Amino acid sequence: MRFDILTLFPGMFAGPLSESILKRAQQAGLIAVHLHNIRDWARDRHRTADDAPYGGGAGMVLKAEPLAACIRAVLATPATESTPSGAAGDPVAPQPPVILLSPDGERFSQSLAQELATLERLVLVCGHYEGIDERVREALITRELSIGDYVLTGGELAALVVVDAVARLVPGVIDAESVAEESHSDGLLEYPHYTRPAIWEGRPVPPVLLSGHHGEVAKWRRYERLRRTLARRPDLLAQAYATGRLGAADLAVLAELGWQP
Repeated sequence: MRFDILTLFPGMFAGPLSESILKRAQQAGLIAVHLHNIRDWARDRHRTADDAPYGGGAGMVLKAEPLAACIRAVLATPATESTPSGAAGDPVAPQPPVILLSPDGERFSQSLAQELATLERLVLVCGHYEGIDERVREALITRELSIGDYVLTGGELAALVVVDAVARLVPGVIDAESVAEESHSDGLLEYPHYTRPAIWEGRPVPPVLLSGHHGEVAKWRRYERLRRTLARRPDLLAQAYATGRLGAADLAVLAELGWQP
């Protein structure tokens, strides 16, 4: 899977992309991340990419010309070096979504990450300052995402969140079993985890986890997922119920815990 990130500050990505799972995924050829400096498409000698807003007001706005030129150049780049650029009569590959990271966008979620992970390529545009010229949004942006109801200094950190959340779902990046029952994978929070020693500062590991009885362990983990979701995010239970993700056994457990749909 290929990620193209358009930014004024490519240096912000150096650390996160060169460590841990994202580093290994790139080395294994499972994902590719390409950074594009929007200033490289500015035409003046100072590579100016922002200007004061029409109508006055605080802050600066990303200019339409360099940002649009950068987006179009990226979209014209083949997804891989082996991908033909397209001779006459050849089928044209579908354009990847051009996603603006913005506090105005739809809320990013695990289900959205799962949806995006099925694509071959994403183009992520990092807004900065007061935002981007609205005409670029109208002409070239196909989707907007927000990672929460707050404002960052720019879209770079939000883009990293999207890359990390999506990349880990690309087949082969991490063990498929690791994502099967983690928080938000099916609308519930994850169960508690324990490791050695069996007793730490007087706190023992739940005996069922030491029993070797896989069926009982599975029941305990499901119970704990339901209990923890009810305690911490009851709103998720309503969504899971509405979408048919809770079975009869789940509803019986939740009833014992005092929850009713």
